[in-house]
Amino acid sequence: MVKEATVDSNKVEINSPPTGMQVVFREFRKDRLAMFSLISLVLVIVGVFIWAWLIDQEALMRVSLRDKYAEPGEKFFLGADLGGKDILGQLVIGARNSIAIAIAITIITVTFGIIVGLVCGYFGGWIDNMFMRIIDFFITIPSLMVIIVFVTIIPKYTVKEFILIMSLFLWTSTARLVRSKALSESRRDYVNASKTMGTPGILIIFKEIMPNLSSILIVELTLSFAGNVGIETGLSYLGFGLPPQTPSLGTLVSYANNPLVLQEKWWVWIPAAIFILLMMLGINYVGQALRRSADAKQRLG
Repeated sequence: MVKEATVDSNKVEINSPPTGMQVVFREFRKDRLAMFSLISLVLVIVGVFIWAWLIDQEALMRVSLRDKYAEPGEKFFLGADLGGKDILGQLVIGARNSIAIAIAITIITVTFGIIVGLVCGYFGGWIDNMFMRIIDFFITIPSLMVIIVFVTIIPKYTVKEFILIMSLFLWTSTARLVRSKALSESRRDYVNASKTMGTPGILIIFKEIMPNLSSILIVELTLSFAGNVGIETGLSYLGFGLPPQTPSLGTLVSYANNPLVLQEKWWVWIPAAIFILLMMLGINYVGQALRRSADAKQRLG
């Protein structure tokens, strides 16, 4: 008599490695400060954009000598500057401008840097050599000084032109990082298998290699955003950023160059300085959590 083999109904569970987003969420759950910073940044950025949309910028920048250096009170919650312009309104508009410019520069530079890095890392050869020589050229020149020169020689430049000038010199670090990671990924077995099956190179780059770099790209995106905010506010502080009639966080902080304002009119520059400090700290904590997530994902494979 032939006995039928019985199959155990219990399913064997196979622990698959966690995805990149699962590692990120797990890291943020462990780091409450990073979670608080992330939520605060999102709320502040959304709130600033909504609030700035409700402010009449022309009326805000209208000079009123009667309100010169008005102290914080009922009329001006955070006081007024030399021209009698509301500091709170300038802070909101300036934060919107600085954040929007940093976001635009980050999107342009990171997108271009990712494309160049992936193409160079995958194809190599003369394409890699050509772009690497271009990147080496941009790295050897003092980017900030060149940006200042461009801003100085362009008469009556606009915000769009300012974004393009900065983006022209700030994509190289992302391209070098992505290229180094793409070089190692392009030698893995799954890439060789796709090449053997005749998969087009463009599909291998953007559908197979790029998703495996997602954690690193998120970290680079966050850190680039923080750096671009700092560069924009720094240039505006030096007088080479946004046009004078456009509010900026760096412009508000630059009022402290006046010894009288620095010592006696603290309400003119301290709110912008505190806002920049807190925003940079928040981005830094978020970036650290993302970096730990990328390291954990790399260890887990």
